[in-house]
Amino acid sequence: MSLPKIMRKTSGPIVVVGEVDLTDEAGNPIEHNPRFSLCGCGKSDNMPFCDGAHKEE
Repeated sequence: MSLPKIMRKTSGPIVVVGEVDLTDEAGNPIEHNPRFSLCGCGKSDNMPFCDGAHKEE
């Protein structure tokens, strides 16, 4: 099994590729695809996922 990869894009999302367990603060699982982007700016309407809102700056 290969390790997941996490990449922080400049002024944008955090891209996650691979098998990871993503949960909310209470430990409840959050469904996701094998590749997804987490919001890095706090402006997304689809938290914790990036919706491209950072591009509107």
